[in-house]
Amino acid sequence: MIQINLIPDVKQELIRAQQIRATVISAAIFVGLAAAGVVVLLALYVFGAQTARSLLSDNAIKSESAKLAKVPDLTNTLTIQNQLTQISTLRDTTHVDSRLFDILAAVNPPAPNDVTVSTAKLDTSTNTLSIEGQAVNGYGALEVFKKTILETKMSYTDQDGQKQEVPLASTVTLGDTSYGEDADGHEVLRFTLTLTYPDEIFARTTANATIVPVGGQTNVTDSQVRVPESIFSDRASDVEGGQ
Repeated sequence: MIQINLIPDVKQELIRAQQIRATVISAAIFVGLAAAGVVVLLALYVFGAQTARSLLSDNAIKSESAKLAKVPDLTNTLTIQNQLTQISTLRDTTHVDSRLFDILAAVNPPAPNDVTVSTAKLDTSTNTLSIEGQAVNGYGALEVFKKTILETKMSYTDQDGQKQEVPLASTVTLGDTSYGEDADGHEVLRFTLTLTYPDEIFARTTANATIVPVGGQTNVTDSQVRVPESIFSDRASDVEGGQ
């Protein structure tokens, strides 16, 4: 078969351009419709699904709150939970009262000026330590005991790991004194003495606490497990006519 092309080249180019234009327009329409569909879907999700989820969450909160309100002793339960979260803080604010025994052992002068303690009262609210004791060597022993307390220091490691040192007492106040008779029938001087100490002495945050008594001998406070019985004794009885 013989075909004769009767359409000129210019006409063919025009037809081809029209076809390309139709293809581009169709693609643009398709993309526009797809974009519009995505916008509609997003709008439905935002204004539909999100609203529905919010309502479901609100209803769940209200429901669980109602169940929680019906729990007996709820206030006490919450209080206990709050206290449990404060255990670490409370522990850090407590005092290491056991250091008291090592301090008494460290400040007791050697014979013949040694003293025996009948009562020791520690008041951490006022940072004071009151000591009731007796000394066979009378006022001389009492004066040595007082000066020993003032010259004794405590070294420790602070929270930054630095070595620090503080005096055991900032002030020592002498109270009532009188003569009495101990269990062995010896005349002794009975006295009351109150000292004021810095916070670090019994603070739990002071690590590696070490009592440094007069003379440079050290007493590792936090490792002591036994207190000499010779430090303590019963209060001496009154002596008739004693001062």
